[in-house]
Amino acid sequence: MALFTSEGPEDPPSPLRVPFIDKIRTNAAFALCVAMSLFHLYTAGIDLLQTPVQRAVHVGFVLVLVFLLHPLRRWRWIDALLVLCSIAGTGYIALFSDAIALRGGKVLPYELVLGTLTLIAVLEAGRRVLGRTLPLLGLAFLLYCRYGRYAPSIFMHRGYSLERIVQHLYLTTEGVFGVAVGVSSTFIFLFILFGAFLSGSGGARFFNNLALSLTGRSPGGPAKVAIVASGLLGTINGSSIANVATTGAFTIPLMKKAGYTPEEAGAIEACASTGGQLMPPIMGAGAFVMSEFLNVPYARILSAAIVPALLYYAGLFLNVHLRARRAGLKGLGGDAPGVREVLRDDGHLLLPLLLIVVMLMRAYTPLKAAFWGILVMVGVAGLRRHTRMGPRLVVKALADGARGAVGTGIACAVVGFVVGGSSLTALGPTLSDNILDLAGGALLPTLFLAMGACLLLGMGLPTTANYIVTSTVVVPALVKMGVPPLSAHMFVFYFGIMADISPPVCLASFTAAGIAGANAAGTGIRALLFALTSFLLPYLFIYNPAILMEGGSPLSVLEVSVGAAVGIVAFAAALQGWWGVRLSVPLRIVALAAGALCFVPYTPLRLAGILASLGLGSAARWGGSFFVKESGVRK
Repeated sequence: MALFTSEGPEDPPSPLRVPFIDKIRTNAAFALCVAMSLFHLYTAGIDLLQTPVQRAVHVGFVLVLVFLLHPLRRWRWIDALLVLCSIAGTGYIALFSDAIALRGGKVLPYELVLGTLTLIAVLEAGRRVLGRTLPLLGLAFLLYCRYGRYAPSIFMHRGYSLERIVQHLYLTTEGVFGVAVGVSSTFIFLFILFGAFLSGSGGARFFNNLALSLTGRSPGGPAKVAIVASGLLGTINGSSIANVATTGAFTIPLMKKAGYTPEEAGAIEACASTGGQLMPPIMGAGAFVMSEFLNVPYARILSAAIVPALLYYAGLFLNVHLRARRAGLKGLGGDAPGVREVLRDDGHLLLPLLLIVVMLMRAYTPLKAAFWGILVMVGVAGLRRHTRMGPRLVVKALADGARGAVGTGIACAVVGFVVGGSSLTALGPTLSDNILDLAGGALLPTLFLAMGACLLLGMGLPTTANYIVTSTVVVPALVKMGVPPLSAHMFVFYFGIMADISPPVCLASFTAAGIAGANAAGTGIRALLFALTSFLLPYLFIYNPAILMEGGSPLSVLEVSVGAAVGIVAFAAALQGWWGVRLSVPLRIVALAAGALCFVPYTPLRLAGILASLGLGSAARWGGSFFVKESGVRK
């Protein structure tokens, strides 16, 4: 049966046999989910296994769960065979990793068979969970390793035997069981499990109510609710698309009711949910991988990400606010709950989140922080009857956590084909040299090419896989140009995430459009416009690393951050045509130019942009019709 084709016709099943088999499969999947979560809790809090063993067991759980939770149209023999192959392939690594390491790269005949079957199982599992894009990319790298001598001259290499490819991708920690799976089998899984416990105790309801209470009564309140709720949920969610599906079902109807068009409602939710992947502490699980790649403390990644994330949401919030003011949109009025009421009922659910942040800042490992966060969550939830988690809810949270981690786990395994293929063939340095040649050795053209590559490579990929692929291909070129490693990694991470709202394949926008009943292309374009100011931020990472708290004094960090904030205000006013009153077209152009100057790395020009923006804002605020074109509000 072909791996990347839809299933063919099937024989009519026995009406009694199929429900019985499905029931066995469902119960087995539930039990395995609980067992997987308990295994990861044990290794996080009591005894972490050796690296190859931990990764192999994790991948084994993930593969078996994929074939149980995502079978072909009926429970067929192929699923049972893939389950057996998965258990045999990952179990062999877990049991004999020491012997494999001592053998020095020699591949035994049965290892070639086991490795081939395991690689096939990983690709097929990826197809079932992630769609065809990432598995096809993995397959392309596999074929490139084998037939590189037929590639175009700039990518040509001598080609490798099947034995060498299997040895590299299966028997070492360079391929399927590489760094990505290592992070998935520790940090990522525990934080996804924490999110499941938070949701089980009513955390999603709490975040929505908190967002309603904070912003619901202001002009355009429902859109601001979407921004706050998606940002809060995004701190524990590893996917912008999942974030859209979770919060969008609640916020998009509210926005449409308040007067936003379906395209605008979908676009705002897509931008807000995508920003959740940039927001500490989890950053779509990319922060954990970045910490491993750079070999720096996790807290360092969080401190670098906090200012850009806040600026991203400030830009989105301002665009929404000015759009609401210009159109005369109202808030929710008395329908929004009070902040005091929300915090009184559910505020105790913030304590585990605060504990995790404090532990991370005090240099505890993310693994320990998530482990204790889960335990404290269960205890704290018991303080109130409506949030209390009894045994049934605890078991359900264990199962939900494992089920939620399957997609990330299999994405990390498939990404191993890309990372392993790149390291085996030296593709990363080759691509870096080509990028530098195209850019003529100049930094700004190199950054433009890097941005385009990240937006292209990030299309349709989950956050973690997105970052690993883009960093493997693009970061070496930036580092060769003298860009600090942290700035280079943050640049590609940011633009890889922005692919979710950048046409043509803007999956977050398309998901939101489906919920809103809007035109998908129109929603994608609207999302791009709402987030347009944020496309300048990554360039600050390169030209002004102080925004990442990298190599600058507190005063320089403040200067760059204030300049960016003022520039974002000017850009939002120019895009929405409103700054207290309706702006004429010439003044919108002036605001756009002033905002652009605020991002220039040359201090005198940046100060000129700040002063021009503040002057224009003052003119719009107090100058009235002398400076702006006054007109009625647009409904």
